[in-house]
Amino acid sequence: MWLLDRIGDFPKVHLVGIVTVSVGLCAVALWPSSPDSMSTPVRYTIDIPESAPLPPEVPELNWQHSTVNSGDSLSTLFSRNGLRAADVLEIANIAPREAIRLQPGQRIEWVVSNDNRIQHFRIQLSPLAQHAFERNDEGQLAYQLVERDADHLPRVAHVTINNSLFLDGARADIPESILIEMAGLFGWDIDFAQDIRDGDSFSIIYEEVFLDGEKIGNGNILIARFINRGREITAIRYEDSKGISNYFTPEGASMRKEFLRNPIDAARISSRFNPNRRHPVLNTIRAHRGTDYAAPTGTPIKSTGDGRIVHAGSKGGYGNTVIIQHGSRYQTLYAHMSRFHRNTRVGRNVKQGQIIGYVGSTGLATGPHLHYEFLVDGVHRDSLRVALPKASALPNQEKDTFTQHATHLIDWLNSASVDSTALVSIDE
Repeated sequence: MWLLDRIGDFPKVHLVGIVTVSVGLCAVALWPSSPDSMSTPVRYTIDIPESAPLPPEVPELNWQHSTVNSGDSLSTLFSRNGLRAADVLEIANIAPREAIRLQPGQRIEWVVSNDNRIQHFRIQLSPLAQHAFERNDEGQLAYQLVERDADHLPRVAHVTINNSLFLDGARADIPESILIEMAGLFGWDIDFAQDIRDGDSFSIIYEEVFLDGEKIGNGNILIARFINRGREITAIRYEDSKGISNYFTPEGASMRKEFLRNPIDAARISSRFNPNRRHPVLNTIRAHRGTDYAAPTGTPIKSTGDGRIVHAGSKGGYGNTVIIQHGSRYQTLYAHMSRFHRNTRVGRNVKQGQIIGYVGSTGLATGPHLHYEFLVDGVHRDSLRVALPKASALPNQEKDTFTQHATHLIDWLNSASVDSTALVSIDE
């Protein structure tokens, strides 16, 4: 900028270039503005002060940090780290309520002034979002939610099952969370505890999430195809015009039915629905009107459908039991729990797949397991055989857009299945 200011002192010229530059001296070749003189440059030599002023350096902030422990509030965290109580009040006055509702494991970062006054304060929500507070020139803290965009890159994998879904999937470097989600997608139609056979296979395209070139997590399953005993089932993710995402078959039927087939992931069925079964504890013929799933104590139990909790407590030989009413016709029962989930209360609504309790052996039980019952119009039905009602299909106005979207994903999956460089295959 100093040089450009000095050029303003010269006659009107066309600047061609700097021919010589050195500390303390700058030689510039310039052509006069007259067209007749364009071939004859005029050379100027300018003295540059050796101590030209430089912009002031911005001091590096001294960030400190802490991790939220169970039971921590903003006040206890500030007290433990020697921060001012007055700053807690200032933050609480400007922050949204959810911003200061701390969760165990959250990272808290701050910068203080010489007099220990908060200048910057951050509550990490995730690698992509944080609640940020910064003191302005007027000395007041200001709040904003800072969010970053990550890159969602698709990954294609193909797996042949020779051991189990999770073992062979892990060998293909597919994250467990993706395998669990995929099992949930097909859980309406496939009993992963009983139906899987050697030679079954699946192909999948899912997103990996990267931030600054580093993987920070996984995104959505875009499409998955499972071949079980020769039967092919495909699930396609589609976001409608209202921004609501669901999974559908290629024909547009919902993958989601009103009930999950099983309340526990990949558990072993130890006893089936049997009206003439001999009770293992009472040693008498007593109808077994449900399905027993053997699983370790503490295994999460999921609600198999949306509904309202009508019972959560001890129930005779059932031990700790939850009963959920689903609309007017359906009811499910979950017995022998070791404990209930903290949000399981009578009168509360639950969503399909929501954890309501944990496997145990309370009541008349010979070992840890879940006893699960399914009732239709008050009559017990075999949960493994009853026809599960389907959820609503794709709206008519969305079908053309969905068909184009589905065709694209199916073609992508098919081409990836042929191109071995895009696949991870387990055939060992």
